[in-house]
Amino acid sequence: MANEYVIEMQKVTKIFPGVVANDQVDLKVKKGNIHALLGENGAGKSTLMNILYGLYGQDSGTILVNGQKVSIKQPRDAIDLGIGMVHQHFMLVEPFTVAENLVLGNEPRNRGFLDIKEAEKIVRDLSDKYGLRVDPQAKVRDISVGMQQRVEILKALYRGAEILVLDEPTAVLTPQETKELMEVMRNLIADGKTLIFITHKLKEVMAASDTVTVIRRGKVVKTLPTAETNIDELATLMVGRDVNLVVEKSPASPGEVVLSVHDLHVRDYRNNPAVKGVSFDVRRGEIVGLVGVDGNGQTELVEAITGLRHSHKGRFFIKGKNLTNKPPRKITEAGVGHIPEDRQKLGLVLDFDLRENAVLQTYYLPPMSRWGITYPRAMETYASKLIESFDVRAPGPHVFGRNLSGGNQQKMIIAREVDRDPDLLVAAQPTRGLDVGAIEYTHKRLIQQRDQGKGVFLVSLDLDEILAVADRILIIYEGEIVGEMPAEQATEQELGLYMAGAKRQQREEAVEDVG
Repeated sequence: MANEYVIEMQKVTKIFPGVVANDQVDLKVKKGNIHALLGENGAGKSTLMNILYGLYGQDSGTILVNGQKVSIKQPRDAIDLGIGMVHQHFMLVEPFTVAENLVLGNEPRNRGFLDIKEAEKIVRDLSDKYGLRVDPQAKVRDISVGMQQRVEILKALYRGAEILVLDEPTAVLTPQETKELMEVMRNLIADGKTLIFITHKLKEVMAASDTVTVIRRGKVVKTLPTAETNIDELATLMVGRDVNLVVEKSPASPGEVVLSVHDLHVRDYRNNPAVKGVSFDVRRGEIVGLVGVDGNGQTELVEAITGLRHSHKGRFFIKGKNLTNKPPRKITEAGVGHIPEDRQKLGLVLDFDLRENAVLQTYYLPPMSRWGITYPRAMETYASKLIESFDVRAPGPHVFGRNLSGGNQQKMIIAREVDRDPDLLVAAQPTRGLDVGAIEYTHKRLIQQRDQGKGVFLVSLDLDEILAVADRILIIYEGEIVGEMPAEQATEQELGLYMAGAKRQQREEAVEDVG
């Protein structure tokens, strides 16, 4: 009789300096199942799967694949065993095409040269088989994040993966792309594959998985069939306490304008128009949410307001002062905090420790420095305060930014920006990659900023978040604000229509009829 489990990890332990990442972990995955690995940021989920994929070696414990004890010392060993992994941060060569990325390292050849036609045919055949439509000739840098993820999945399938590990697969996807990914996962299971997906999103566990294993602080808390549990129980198991999944807030009391944007035009990195004549205000004492499908100008708008990108036309004012095209430091010193959407490129310096990352905007000011000399002890004290106050899971302030889990990197950025007590907080995807407990805490801090008379400009792809946290909602489509409404009057369906451009099209048709 064939073994019921395709993967068995027995008493697996992994210790990093100062941290027990996995503590005697047992995991069994049934063939043909979607098995969710659920836990807080830094709980040890990704570490466990990196061991299975050969990126880390376990300190102790045993791994069995299809009932046979195996030694996985490098990713090549895992691939040979039919194990593939799609990482949270994709590993693609951006100037290469989809086809070139897919076959990289295992290229079809014709007379010693890369057979690009055959590579493109491989992409098309796999795309058709699994419903993963991608353009084999498109350059990776020109396609959406969701499409890049499809390329990563196709890469693993091309290399013969029967067991596929997806690390936080929806962390960077839009709601529409998430829905499409769920369909792809079902197609893979129908073809006999087995999936393990790492997540902290409770709705996705309930919607997609057959079995769920909850990990907390490196230990397995419980494994159970998804049909026998619910969101509230999983939240409690994951965090170790009751979690309030409903955002509680009093009505907003808007005051004076803190951010005023007038007819702003911004171009993208290819010099194409990305933001087209946007105008809006953010007042003290309110949270203004901006929602739209990814790639509709949100990134360029935020970068212009925070000084990271020049605007082509128009102006914006912070507390009445024109700061258009001023450098980031001038904007920061004017009272702006910025939680960027890309934590690794714009939020942290990964090769700096947490002391240095904590003072990126204030290192040149007392008490962190005087007369050009920095004071490491003051930096350490401040970083330790942030780590404790925001529950950043790190051994201490001397750990490097790259050694934190993605969620804890995000918590460190939020801690730094909120603790500076800015008059305007620009928060772009602030809960991307955070677990339910950290999301609850972040939402409370955003509302706390509002209640203290600060302005908050919240940009999110998460409709649930926008509806729960924002007081007023703006919808952006193809670089234009196409709708505005109070949050209490908004519905997910109506916002979805605006985000898809349907509302603008209706308006244009109505104008034509009148004309």
